[in-house]
Amino acid sequence: MNAVPITALWASLIALWILGLMLRVVILRNTRRVGLGDGGDKDLLKAIRIHGNAIETMPIALILMLAYELGGGLPWLLHVCGTTLLASRALHASGIRRTSGASLGRVFGSTLWAIVVIALAALLIIDNRPWSS
Repeated sequence: MNAVPITALWASLIALWILGLMLRVVILRNTRRVGLGDGGDKDLLKAIRIHGNAIETMPIALILMLAYELGGGLPWLLHVCGTTLLASRALHASGIRRTSGASLGRVFGSTLWAIVVIALAALLIIDNRPWSS
């Protein structure tokens, strides 16, 4: 039996999301015949950044979820965090696809991600009270 079933579920769903983002990059590279970099193609550059941003942001969030679940965190809160993380990346991706500049999708996506990370970090710091050891 899995010791961390909730984090495992959300990590798996996020991994599939990231795989989908990677496949979009691969397809664009093949159709645009760009082996490395973006070749000056704006759609490929956007796809690369959408994938890269997910790779850059999701591991820390999943590590925090894992630590919270291992510490006996509330299951409903873990599901809220997982749902919010996946939604944050979908919003962020939608915002980048629409425009290279500022967009509501990017702002809301980044903000939601930050709220989850801050909340989990705060819960872990408060619950563990590392200053009282």
